[in-house]
Amino acid sequence: MNISFLSSGPGILLENRERILIFADIHMGIESDLESHGIHIQNRGTHRIDRIIATIKLIRPDRVILLGDVKHRVPGISRQESIELPDLFQQIRTCTRLGVTLGNHDPGIEKFLAENELYPASGVIIDGTGFMHGHTRPDKTLSGYLIVAGHHHPTFAFRDEVGVALRTSCYLLTELDPVITGLDEKKKNRALFIPACNELVGYGLDRTVKKPFSQLSKAIVVNTAEVLFQDGMYAGSLLDLLSDNTEEWEEHSIDDTINSYPTGDS
Repeated sequence: MNISFLSSGPGILLENRERILIFADIHMGIESDLESHGIHIQNRGTHRIDRIIATIKLIRPDRVILLGDVKHRVPGISRQESIELPDLFQQIRTCTRLGVTLGNHDPGIEKFLAENELYPASGVIIDGTGFMHGHTRPDKTLSGYLIVAGHHHPTFAFRDEVGVALRTSCYLLTELDPVITGLDEKKKNRALFIPACNELVGYGLDRTVKKPFSQLSKAIVVNTAEVLFQDGMYAGSLLDLLSDNTEEWEEHSIDDTINSYPTGDS
């Protein structure tokens, strides 16, 4: 299996028998939800769709998989989402096959999808790879497969010697503790956390390690985990990067702002 890292998504292309293009955490409708709570941001939904479709047309995959949290509002569906979701899905269908693993923000999304386009939240195996959103315990059938997961919105801040920081989305490749995940301990279990496709969300890897919020993040084996930039360039081991950026542990996250209020309708 070959993996290509695509900064334009960000997303990844897996090539085995099929060429599968993966995006995670698009959070369509986030602007209307923020607006309902007094935070006014220009709607970038069309821009997100254009960016995704441009990547699909460039790569020409056999299938596109969206790893959950395609929409933002919980519960229900906002007016913005009811317009943008059908547009996104139909444009993808005109290019290739579509599949969606359900995320914790996705109740109600099934009304826009065909039955064969919906994958269970606990994960699915396609062409030798496991896929899931990442907020639930993985199905035990994913044991021994690389699990590609969203949900965690991984970012990291790289600092220079004078303290100037550049925060960037990133990938985390990690072994998983089988006791925590319930996966077969006789097999090698790994996960690749991929960054959010929505540019307004991001959660520091340091905070994910300190305050894990899923079974997968609780199962991260920090000593062997590795971090990659958006283009797949090796950034370093997670342990070394956290040791070099200890002040980052208390930094405010973009997701802290977004998740500091209950979601509502627009």
